[in-house]
Amino acid sequence: MLVWISDLLSSYISAMGVFQYLTLRAILGVLTALMISLLVGPHMIRKLSQYQIGQAVRNDGPKSHFSKAGTPTMGGGLILVAVAISTLLWADLSNLYIWVTLLTTLAFGAVGWVDDWRKVVEKNPRGLPARWKYFWQSIVGMIAALILYACADLPQETSLIVPFFKDVAIELGLGFVLLTYFVVVGSSNAVNLTDGLDGLAIMPTVMVAAALAIFAYVSGNVNFAGYLHIPHIPGSGELVVFLGALVGAGLGFLWFNTYPAQVFMGDVGALALGAALGIVAVIVRQEIVLFIMGGIFVMETVSVILQVASFKMTGRRIFRMAPLHHHFELKGWPEPRVIVRFWVITVILVLIGLATLKIR
Repeated sequence: MLVWISDLLSSYISAMGVFQYLTLRAILGVLTALMISLLVGPHMIRKLSQYQIGQAVRNDGPKSHFSKAGTPTMGGGLILVAVAISTLLWADLSNLYIWVTLLTTLAFGAVGWVDDWRKVVEKNPRGLPARWKYFWQSIVGMIAALILYACADLPQETSLIVPFFKDVAIELGLGFVLLTYFVVVGSSNAVNLTDGLDGLAIMPTVMVAAALAIFAYVSGNVNFAGYLHIPHIPGSGELVVFLGALVGAGLGFLWFNTYPAQVFMGDVGALALGAALGIVAVIVRQEIVLFIMGGIFVMETVSVILQVASFKMTGRRIFRMAPLHHHFELKGWPEPRVIVRFWVITVILVLIGLATLKIR
């Protein structure tokens, strides 16, 4: 919105033209979302506590988690509000990618909100039944995929880019829709599975979002994209503002979510953040790189799949408990050790993902 206002005023006040610069707007997006999170966070926590919107804890989980029962949850709503306000303020609202990304994120957040509400307010342990949760995730993911496919003008916008190889691009055709669907829905659920310890999911999300912002910036710049041999996606650079807002909101939320957490994000935050990473990775054509950088999310998801499959086929469990972070807790690792080590692994994986920009 402010981009449009500054464009109008720049004819009269030359200094207003500075707000046309993408990098400045991205920085302002980070700071705006961060300040909203930090300022609103304490009030939100008090309100959640007042209305007794507290976390339920599994009886079969690690005993150290029993003390977390009643901790305010659904705090992910704060992240979404901060991201939405900051994006609407600083992004170019004539950009299609901004609207697809923001609305997809908010829609997945709405699905998570219904699930959280039923669990913690209506005291329904099932929450939103899995089939209905997956149904609505699928509807939103498919709509986003079809919009991106219908609006694609260039071959590279629907091609699968293979990292580390300069000229490997696989034209997907309608397969692009299916790939987008799986990336968005899969990443949404992967982040949700990871969100089981204080700060475990939000910090990797922030790191991956920051790295994707770099990919978005260079993909949207024809000169950088050509130099680095990555697909030039006109308009994708504007996503830097959205991702900056996500980084700022995530860091602000981490202020309250760090161990020991004062608030949890709940499905309303986890499902939305995962979908945001997925849809951005699709737009900038870096799905495989997202798979690398989000390796922690992948490990957590695979651990659940293997655990369920092994138990159904053999009656035995591979891990002491799934997702994977609970396995290490039951092995005796203190919660902060699990969290920080998973963060360190994410730093390494993000650096490997960024290396694909140059190693081709």
